[in-house]
Amino acid sequence: MAAKKILMLVGDFVEDYEAMVPFQSLLAVGHAVHAVCPDKKPGDYVATAIHDFEGQQTYTEKPGHRFTITHDFASVQAQEYDALLIPGGRAPEYLRLNPQVIAIVQHFAQANKPIAAVCHGAQILAAAKVLEGIKCSAYPACQPEVEAAGGHYANIAVTDKNFVTAPAWPAHPAWIGQFLQLLGTEIKL
Repeated sequence: MAAKKILMLVGDFVEDYEAMVPFQSLLAVGHAVHAVCPDKKPGDYVATAIHDFEGQQTYTEKPGHRFTITHDFASVQAQEYDALLIPGGRAPEYLRLNPQVIAIVQHFAQANKPIAAVCHGAQILAAAKVLEGIKCSAYPACQPEVEAAGGHYANIAVTDKNFVTAPAWPAHPAWIGQFLQLLGTEIKL
């Protein structure tokens, strides 16, 4: 397997498990993951939030860990990366307002490079207008945004063309496995 160079877009109050688990999993199998955030430098951190499903009408939110930024967002050259990863949480709702974030997502979509988005990460895909005709999973509250962007909402982890999407962190085994396949990663246990 050739190691892939993966760009990961995060921001304050990214969902803890949706940032930490894929970041560490992809590193564990030999890929390089560059975690970036607008207006932050390597060594800075973002605050994370833990979203849990405890029987209320929506998720609960608790303080998470600090997630360290590994690379400089301002220096990102999307063409240098093989794949894109967008975790959920509250970060996507404001990251989608950043024109450079939108341009990065559009580059990956136009180049047919693998794109993984979890939970509210679909908000960025919708804002970038890259979901036309694509099956896209997301947190259920994002279904209207997926559909308004021309996507077909799916409530399970799904791969469609170069997109791998999932509703939330409980789907990690399914979507991370699908993303690894899309990356051409061979796992030997």
